Amino acid sequence: MKKLLTFLLIGALSFNIQAQEKSKKESEADFEFEIDSTSVLTLDSTIKNLYAVISGEKGVKRNWKQLKFLFAPDAKLIPSGFDKSENYRVRYMTPDDYIKSSGEWLVENGFFEKEIHRKTDTFGNITQVFSTYESFHSESDDIPFMRGINSIQLLNDGKRWWVVNIYWAQETKDHPIPEKYLP
Repeated sequence: MKKLLTFLLIGALSFNIQAQEKSKKESEADFEFEIDSTSVLTLDSTIKNLYAVISGEKGVKRNWKQLKFLFAPDAKLIPSGFDKSENYRVRYMTPDDYIKSSGEWLVENGFFEKEIHRKTDTFGNITQVFSTYESFHSESDDIPFMRGINSIQLLNDGKRWWVVNIYWAQETKDHPIPEKYLP
C-alpha cells in the first residue's frame, strides 16, 4: 500500500511540475513581445494596430499580448457565417478563444488582413466602424482570397480607445459588399 501511495504521489508531483513548466514556457513566449501603449491613443491607430497584430507572413509569430491589450474586459469577437447545415450562425469568442482557435492557423498559413475602406459613426464616447477588409496569405499577394466587413464597436474612456466587440461577415456570391463600403 505504501508503494502505491508513493507512486501516486510521485506521479502527481511530476504532472504538476510538467504543467508548471508548460505554463512557464507559454508565459515566456508572451515576453518576446512588448505592448505598444501608444497604439490605442487614437481611433485610427487602434484600428490600424488591430489589423497589424493579426497579420504576418507564414511562420511569423503574432503579438498576442498586444491583441489582448486592444480589447476591453469582456470584449467579444463574433464571426458569422454558414455552418455545415447551411444555417447562418454567429460564434462568440473572447480574445483568448480567438487566439486558441485561429492563432496557429494564422502562423502556419500566413495571413494579412488589410483595411480598404472605413465608415465611422461616433456618439459621445462610443464609435461604430464598418471596416471593409481584404485578406491575403502573403503581403506580396495581389489578389485577396477573401473580403468582408468588420463591424467594430469601440469605447473611448477619455484616456484610450478600447475595442468592445468585433462582429464580422465575409463577402459571398449571394452577398457582395455594397458599393458604399468599397473604396
